[in-house]
Amino acid sequence: MRSNHLFLITVFLIVLTSFSSGKPMATSWAYSFVVWDGYIYVISNENVTEVDSEIGQVSRYSDMEQYSGNFSNAYKKGTKYYSIEGIGTDDAIAIGESDGQYIKAYREGEYEFDGKQGILNIFILSILCILVVIIFNKVQKINR
Repeated sequence: MRSNHLFLITVFLIVLTSFSSGKPMATSWAYSFVVWDGYIYVISNENVTEVDSEIGQVSRYSDMEQYSGNFSNAYKKGTKYYSIEGIGTDDAIAIGESDGQYIKAYREGEYEFDGKQGILNIFILSILCILVVIIFNKVQKINR
């Protein structure tokens, strides 16, 4: 009976480690960016003088973790985003700086955030563990 428990624990640990993403706990960023409307905009060194209208703001800041929504690794929560006169938001947006200046941020592509993937992996892992226990118990009953 004791070996059965050891076997189940071993199977559980193998399954658990197979669902590990291998990602580090802290994220390392290659560049400063903001996320707006599901797209990532890379911060440039270019000042903008002609802004059009406010289009959003940073909803969450972190330089260590990745988040959904209007997220930034460079600007604090509440920093405003603006459209730029004569330039579509498909190309660039302006970021309001604390000194009243505006910095241009170029759209790089879609923001890929996999936050829900972790929850899905835990759910699948739980189902697999339950199935392993059920199958193991049935095999034990048949072999008796």
